[in-house]
Amino acid sequence: MGDFGIIVALLTLVGGVAVGWFLERYIRGTAYKTRDEILAQAQRDADSIKKAQELSGKEELLARREELEKGINQIRDELRDQERRLDRRESNLDEQQQDITKKERMLELTQKKLAERTEAVEARDVELQQVLKQQQDQLYKISGMSAQAAQDMLLSRLSQELRNETGAIILKHEQELKANCDRLAREIIGMSVQRYAASHTSETTVSSVDIPSDEMKGRIIGREGRNIRAFEKATGVDVIVDDTPGVVIVSAFDAVRRETAKLALVKLIQDGRIHPSRIEEIVVETQKEMEAHVRRLGQEGAQEAGVHGLHEKLIDLMGRLSFRTSYSQNVLRHSIEVSFLTGMLAEQLGLDGNMARRCGFLHDIGKAADHEMEGGHPAVGAELLKRYGECPEVVHAALGHHDDIRVDYIYTVLVAAADAISAARPGARRETLEKYAKRLEELETLACGFPGVEQAFAVQAGREIRIVVNPRQVNDREAARMARDIAKAIEQALTYPGEIKVNVLRETRHIEVAK
Repeated sequence: MGDFGIIVALLTLVGGVAVGWFLERYIRGTAYKTRDEILAQAQRDADSIKKAQELSGKEELLARREELEKGINQIRDELRDQERRLDRRESNLDEQQQDITKKERMLELTQKKLAERTEAVEARDVELQQVLKQQQDQLYKISGMSAQAAQDMLLSRLSQELRNETGAIILKHEQELKANCDRLAREIIGMSVQRYAASHTSETTVSSVDIPSDEMKGRIIGREGRNIRAFEKATGVDVIVDDTPGVVIVSAFDAVRRETAKLALVKLIQDGRIHPSRIEEIVVETQKEMEAHVRRLGQEGAQEAGVHGLHEKLIDLMGRLSFRTSYSQNVLRHSIEVSFLTGMLAEQLGLDGNMARRCGFLHDIGKAADHEMEGGHPAVGAELLKRYGECPEVVHAALGHHDDIRVDYIYTVLVAAADAISAARPGARRETLEKYAKRLEELETLACGFPGVEQAFAVQAGREIRIVVNPRQVNDREAARMARDIAKAIEQALTYPGEIKVNVLRETRHIEVAK
C-alpha cells in the first residue's frame, strides 16, 4: 500500500507538470498571435498617418508656391510701373533740356542785342554831352558870365528861396513825424493798457478790530492800563479804545506793524487770557507768522507777474511792499501792473518780454528798505538788486526809472513809461481836492504867462492843457515853438504825476453878414 501511494503521487506530479507545460505553450502561442496583430495594426496606422502628412505637406507646399508666385507677380508689376515712370521722367528731362537749350539761345541773342543797344546809347550820350557843352559855351558868350559866376548866382538865389521856405518845410515834416510817432505810441500804449487793467484798494493808517462785547475793552486796557501799555510797547502801535460799541482801533503808519498788531489783538481776544506775559508771547508768535505771510505775498506776486528765480531776500522785500502805499496806491499791486505793462510794451517792440517783466516788477523794491538805508528808493533799490545778483538791465531800470540818470538800456525807458501809465491813469492814485485844484490853477497860470495866449484850460484831470492864442499875434510857426516852450516850462516849474499834453490852438475866423 505504501508503494502504491508513492506511485500514484509520482503519476499525479508528472501529469501536473505535463498539463502546466501544455498550458504554457498555449498561452505563449496566443500572446505571439496577439503581438503580431498589434504590430500589423500599428504598421497600417503609421502608413495611413504618413500618407496623410505627405498629403498635407504637398497641399501646404502648393499654397506657399501660389503665394510666392503672387508676390513675384506683384513685384514684377511694380517694377514695370517704375520703369514706365522712369521712362516718362526721362522724356520730361529731355523736353526740359530742349527748353533750356532754346532759352540759352534766346538769352545769347538778347545779350547781343543789349550790347549793341548799350554801345548805341553810349555813342548818343557822348554826342549829347558835346551838344550840351556847345550850348553852355554859347550861353556864356551871350550872357557875358563865367561858369563860376553863374553857379554862384544860382546858388545864392536858391539859398534865399530855401531860407524863406525852410521854416514851413521843417514845421510840416515835424508835424507829420510827430503825428506818426504819437499815433504809433498811442496804439502800443493803448493796446497794453487795454490788455491789462488792475484794481487798487485805498489803504489807511488805522485798522478796526471787532470785539464780542464792551466788557472786553476793560480786559484789553487791564488794571491801571498795564495790558494796553504792554501791547503798545510790544507792537509799536497805538490802540484807541473809545465809546464806539464793538470796535477797537489800531493806529500806526507802518502797515506791517499795524497788521501784526491787529492779528495779535484778534488772537488775544479769541484766547481770552490777556496779561503782559501772554501779550508778549502772542506778539512774538504773530511776528513769525507775519514774516511767513510777507514771504508768501512776495512769492504770489512774483508768480502772478511771471518772474522766477528771485533771491529769498528780494521776495521778502517785495512782500513788504504789499503793506506800503504811494498816494494811496498799493506798491506791490503797482509793481505787478508795471511788470505786465512793461512786458507787453517790450513784446510789441520785439524785445525780451521776460526781462522787461523782471525790470518792471523790481523797479520799486527800494521802497521796502528806504527807511533802513540812505538815499532815495531808486538808489536803494539798485544797491539791493546789485547785492543779490540781478543783471545790469534790472539794476539800471530800478536806478533810472524816474529819469534821474542817462539811460543805457531800452528796458529802463519802458519801465518809466509803464510806471507813468500805472501812476497817472484815473483811479490809480488819490490826492486831496485842495492839491488837485492848486495843481490845475498853477498849470493854467503858467500857460497864460506867455505872450499871445488868450485862454488856457486844464482838462482830463490835469493831464492835458488846451491853450487858445491870438491868431494876429502868433502865427503857425510861433505856435509850434510856443507849445514846446510851454512844455519845457511845465517840466521845470511844476511837479505832477505822469505826463501833461500841451495843445496850442490857433484859429482865424472871418464873419460877414449878408443883408
